[in-house]
Amino acid sequence: MSHDLPADAAIAFQGHRGAYSHLACQKVFPDQPVQPCPSFLDAMRAVETGQAARAMIPLENSTAGRVEEIYRLIPKLKLHLVGEHFEPVNHCLMGLPGARAEDIKTVSSHPQALAQCARHIDEAGMHAEAMLDTAGAALLVSEGNDRSRGAIASSLAAELYGLEILDDQFQDVRGNTTRFIILSGTEIQPAFDPQKAYITSIVFRVRNIPAALYKALGGFATNGVNMVKLESYILGSQLSASQFHVDIEGHVDQRPLQLAIEELGFFAEDLRILGTYEAHPFRASRQFRD
Repeated sequence: MSHDLPADAAIAFQGHRGAYSHLACQKVFPDQPVQPCPSFLDAMRAVETGQAARAMIPLENSTAGRVEEIYRLIPKLKLHLVGEHFEPVNHCLMGLPGARAEDIKTVSSHPQALAQCARHIDEAGMHAEAMLDTAGAALLVSEGNDRSRGAIASSLAAELYGLEILDDQFQDVRGNTTRFIILSGTEIQPAFDPQKAYITSIVFRVRNIPAALYKALGGFATNGVNMVKLESYILGSQLSASQFHVDIEGHVDQRPLQLAIEELGFFAEDLRILGTYEAHPFRASRQFRD
């Protein structure tokens, strides 16, 4: 992925320094400053208002599933999806210097991280305490003097906050991976290269007609376009209004995808192409396919 960002252009993420989103920023944008934000909305708003150049946002995890809040926020904001990144997640159990794993009675972290370590937490007889982010949990432990309190966070968080790693593979499932999306305030569409793989992301609502979703998605099958993800969620308090998020293999400059989107438009409303971007190499790995 080509960035060409000014040296002072910040990358916004949710959480404290040391969060997994911070790690993802370092991998994708190693030379850019980062801008920690209290919430996902704050990180996305920072891009929308020009305070940050990009936002690194977790969308789904191979163990704990989707981050539903993000699917609800994206249609409300005028942002463009310009890239994706798959980050392996190694959850570390950490505590104060000198603490042992058996000393930990209460462990805190983000709900997603707690879900990804639920079996180990239960087997150790620990009480799980949800917090807004993993690195914030590590910071809280570092500021206290209680060896019975631990956190689940990244090795970077342990390093930044002076904690001792008690188990560097605390997640229940090996190969745990989070998919991040990269958001921009301006549209950045890569030129089509037949040697590269692309993903196009779309959001839409279906019209209130019989078999609308079946008809809306039929164009992908008839035009030989592979749909790799379909997520649905209810909008606000309207139980009858469903929004759909679709990830498709292909570039918007390819004719089969253009025809599929055209057919989708006949049966959908509020159709919006979020962006076309290069598929991350992880998609071609055996781990992703399996």
